[in-house]
Amino acid sequence: MALKIGQKAPDFTLPSTDGKMFRLSKGFEGKPCIIYFYPKDFTGGCTAEACEFRDQFEEFKELDISIVGISRDDMATHMRFKKQYELPFELLSDSSGKTCQAYDALVPLIRVPKRITYMLDKNHVIQAIYQDMFDGKAHIEQMIKSLKTL
Repeated sequence: MALKIGQKAPDFTLPSTDGKMFRLSKGFEGKPCIIYFYPKDFTGGCTAEACEFRDQFEEFKELDISIVGISRDDMATHMRFKKQYELPFELLSDSSGKTCQAYDALVPLIRVPKRITYMLDKNHVIQAIYQDMFDGKAHIEQMIKSLKTL
């Protein structure tokens, strides 16, 4: 079932690159955030998207917006990806795909995560959604645009 703007985002708990278990309702409690789902570490589009979030990170930080990326990659792959590209935000491993599924972020049949980004307010109500499988940079542009109109 597709998630919609104005809907409360599903809570989840996943392993994080900080070595802890991340739970949305605790880790970002009372904070607005961006959750972006992406297909795979070290692929062209996913690397460009992660690096664009990295490059725009200060703008989000100034607005007190936290960012987290989610894919089905294992934690070892996430750790290498985060280190190689010096990502200033955590990556979460959804190896089962259950969180991706809860966020309508899985391509049917092949069960690879879609490239979809959610912006949540401090109560974790969805304020913006952007989906485009091929243009990772547009996700960041759309989130900045959405922030400026809210």
